[in-house]
Amino acid sequence: MGRTEFGILGGIVVALAIAGAAAAWTVARGATGSPEVTVEIRYSHFEPSELSVPVGVPVTMVLRNRDMIDHEWILGDDAVHERHRTGTEPVHGARPTEVTIPAGETRRTTIVLDEAGTLRYICHLPGHEAYGMAGVLVAGS
Repeated sequence: MGRTEFGILGGIVVALAIAGAAAAWTVARGATGSPEVTVEIRYSHFEPSELSVPVGVPVTMVLRNRDMIDHEWILGDDAVHERHRTGTEPVHGARPTEVTIPAGETRRTTIVLDEAGTLRYICHLPGHEAYGMAGVLVAGS
């Protein structure tokens, strides 16, 4: 195989690998048939750090904390995150977009996004956001 053929084939393999990785983080169907997304928390990072969900459809977020420390999952726009950076709420659970996930535990929450756009999910516990504990959620059709 010549250099040009290998370059093209290599490019195709890389593109397929990237597409496969992206597909692994798309919305799946839960036991009830409704959309479900699993977010793993390891080493104070969200996996995946990028998600896509449909607009106007209830999506269950399964938040698994594999760390030995507590975390939180706060989904929102810049105003929501600014409020949490300076806020004093030690525990979350009343809002579906604000969840506390204790060490080693799993929490579920169901969200419905009414319009297309990009939101971020961040853990605002001291130092976690600065460490890189943040992700992007895109709501689309």
